[in-house]
Amino acid sequence: MPEQQNMEYKSSWHDDYLKWICGFANAQGGRIFIGKDDVGVAVGVEDCQDLMDEIPNKVKNLMGITVEVNLLQEDGKPFIEIVVQPYSVPISLRGRYYYRSGSVKQELTGAALNEFLLKRAGHTWDDVVEEDASFDDIDEATIKKYLRKADEAGRLPDVDGLTTPELLSKLRLTKNGKLTRAAIVLFGKDPGKFYPSTFVKIGKFEDDDFTIRFQEVEEGNIIQLVDKVLRTLDHKFLIRNISFEGMNRIETLEYPIPALREMILNSLIHRNYMGAHTQLRVYDNKLFLWNHGMLPEGITLAELTETHSSFPRNPALAEVCFKGGYIDAWGSGTVKIINACKAAGLPEPAMEEKWGGFIVTLFKDKLSTEQLVKLGLNQRQIKAVAYVKEKGKITNTEYQEINNVSRRTATRDIAELVENFKMIKQTGSVGAGSYYKLIAP
Repeated sequence: MPEQQNMEYKSSWHDDYLKWICGFANAQGGRIFIGKDDVGVAVGVEDCQDLMDEIPNKVKNLMGITVEVNLLQEDGKPFIEIVVQPYSVPISLRGRYYYRSGSVKQELTGAALNEFLLKRAGHTWDDVVEEDASFDDIDEATIKKYLRKADEAGRLPDVDGLTTPELLSKLRLTKNGKLTRAAIVLFGKDPGKFYPSTFVKIGKFEDDDFTIRFQEVEEGNIIQLVDKVLRTLDHKFLIRNISFEGMNRIETLEYPIPALREMILNSLIHRNYMGAHTQLRVYDNKLFLWNHGMLPEGITLAELTETHSSFPRNPALAEVCFKGGYIDAWGSGTVKIINACKAAGLPEPAMEEKWGGFIVTLFKDKLSTEQLVKLGLNQRQIKAVAYVKEKGKITNTEYQEINNVSRRTATRDIAELVENFKMIKQTGSVGAGSYYKLIAP
């Protein structure tokens, strides 16, 4: 049996494997087999009796926990099984914390460690009291804007006539009369005064990922930032497409506003506020938004394409935004982004975990090289599509010339583009006079 999330094989014992025990104790528990190879076949282990005493003693002395250590045999070869139970309190090894994620042992540091310790203490970052804050730090204009939105959503009854302290108490944003971090991030006059990474940086990049044409920084609370970032994208970073319906001029952004809005809200609500600031990178053919913080346990990337259970990193922020009508509480935010792009005739967005955070990428061009590679076109076909985008059409002869291939190969490739990929269509008379044009999206 191969190694799994809760199972590890080691051919011999080394004290470094205490880190694996610590990682299992901080995660869902697990078993370590000493004297087995990488595929779980027993290879035997020397000094079994000594290890039966040594391992549990070291675990207890260095981590303060107990593990079950069993001596077993397979095909006459002895091996040791170490059974580690999960612990609800944080377990450290020589002052360091480890965690088992998938089949990998990770050392928790920085923001990840802070989040882990808070969780083990029964808290989340956003429900902790901000001792240095007072109600003078709350922006009344943002409160009024939130209440108007909440009134439209109909999810926040019985708030008429409440003072700001009473309203924040009703929203569970205070404890014993003191503001929580969520109150500051949602309604604060200057959240950056308390938490330096609350801003959003927006940059216009060349395709090389390094050259920045220009950039902007938006600051404020969550309610303000959503509109500020959208406004900045509209005015400085994105192009408006112009079309006409009769005499009416219609302007639309390159990317659907519902998708952009949902992306921004999700990033601000679910990000790790102990980490780096939120970053939005705009390119000629795509844009992506990155926020610090991996997906919570219980959600996989594959599940994001459908409505899924909601496990918010910052439940207080999520609950208040739900009551205000800003988000849906049922894990459908990513589905809204996908559907909005599809409705606008854009490619399906890409979602991935990278650089310690989560990225959502929107693509503008269904016929970009990146998208065509994903669809499975070969390099000749990709070159031909680029030719048609530039020239408006292509003939079989031109396909042969630009790719330096035979007529037979060109005919086969073109047939795939027509029948399988449904990307081009034949136009004109059959034979020498025929040519191929792109099918309008």
